[in-house]
Amino acid sequence: MNFVSWIALSGGLFLMMALSSAYLPRLPVTSSGIYLALGWAIGRIGLGSIDFLTQKTVFEHLTEIAVILSLFVGGLKLRLPLSDPAWFASFRLAGPVMVGSIAGLAAFVHYGFGWTWGTALLLGSVLAPTDPVLAGRVAVSHAGDQDRMRYGLSGEAGFNDGAAFPFVVFSLLWMEHGGGGDWIGGWALHRLVWAIPAGLVLGFYLGKWVGRLAIVLRRRYPDSGAPGDFLALALIALAYAGAETCGAWGFLAVFAAGLGFRRSEVQVVQSHPAVASGEKHPHPPAEEFAHSRSEQGSVPHQTKTTGSLFAEILAFGDTAERLLEVMMVVLLGICLATYWDWRAIPLALVFFGLIRPACTLLFLKGTPTDLTQRWLMGWFGIRGIGSLYYLSYALTHGLSTQAAEIVGITLSVVALSIILHGLSNPLLEIYEKRFQRVHPRA
Repeated sequence: MNFVSWIALSGGLFLMMALSSAYLPRLPVTSSGIYLALGWAIGRIGLGSIDFLTQKTVFEHLTEIAVILSLFVGGLKLRLPLSDPAWFASFRLAGPVMVGSIAGLAAFVHYGFGWTWGTALLLGSVLAPTDPVLAGRVAVSHAGDQDRMRYGLSGEAGFNDGAAFPFVVFSLLWMEHGGGGDWIGGWALHRLVWAIPAGLVLGFYLGKWVGRLAIVLRRRYPDSGAPGDFLALALIALAYAGAETCGAWGFLAVFAAGLGFRRSEVQVVQSHPAVASGEKHPHPPAEEFAHSRSEQGSVPHQTKTTGSLFAEILAFGDTAERLLEVMMVVLLGICLATYWDWRAIPLALVFFGLIRPACTLLFLKGTPTDLTQRWLMGWFGIRGIGSLYYLSYALTHGLSTQAAEIVGITLSVVALSIILHGLSNPLLEIYEKRFQRVHPRA
């Protein structure tokens, strides 16, 4: 296919998705599933072919861009302070649940497929983190959403996309050195003790300071026309580059930058009349008032201008996320036509149906979530673009042993996640319609 053919195909796909948007939620299929099927058809029929191994550098950068953008937008939607109980599940999911998933996957691959511990650990580290790009159906949809199940999954996707990085590096070093050794101490000191907290602190305070400055400028010069999307891109770039330069994890820094930017908005909205009125949710997001009238002081000018800024950034982020989702999932489908591996079926079933749910039920005990929410968080651990990034990162940083097998299984498991979790949407509808009637804040 030439360039014009790709443009025509993209136009037809966008038109189809736009016209079917009213009917798609009623079907047992997600938009990602449609993109995947289209890509697979293109690769299978022979209209286009892409070799993941030969294009590994391109995939690394494309997936990197998709993940960091999604992480920032995801952080921007999480409005509760980190001390709020809604975060407790996120910390457990991104910590012990992910580590338990890596260990369980590695053991299954080592004993089931006969792989060495090094390659088994690498595959487990690549597949363990959940995805912020494809998890839109189960993630927090707006800043006012405080559902405990969605908050847990959204926070997990933000934290574990950076927290999984040390284990990917650990696996590569294990394979390079042929096992453990003195290098483990240096790895732990750099990749865990320094890189994780440094990325979080740098990103959070950078986002908070930039947010305060942007709000002040928007309030003083509301008609300046300063583009909010440029501000978001600048903050993402500075947080990511700053973290990588000082040896911290850029993914964590970008997610924390979104959290910090949101905190600057919370301080502004505290002056809204709803705070003094004692309403159940005293701090409504500023973007809810972006288009409200401000006559007679009903909506403070500062709240309205701040809401306009955040509404612009969120609109830009949502659009960019959808475009990147289309591109990456179609590319995944094209590659899948070449790299499909049947061993991914038992691996996915054991991982999605046993390892992840068992770790979730075990490690979420004591958090302010009930059994239904834990089961849902255990099942809806969606794999996606983040796993493709870690895969391409490993390929460009020395992975050569069983590279084709790891690529095939990773792509196949991600595809199965898109299909199986997409077919599970009715579970979310039941949760939303019935469970939240009993626990509207849970």
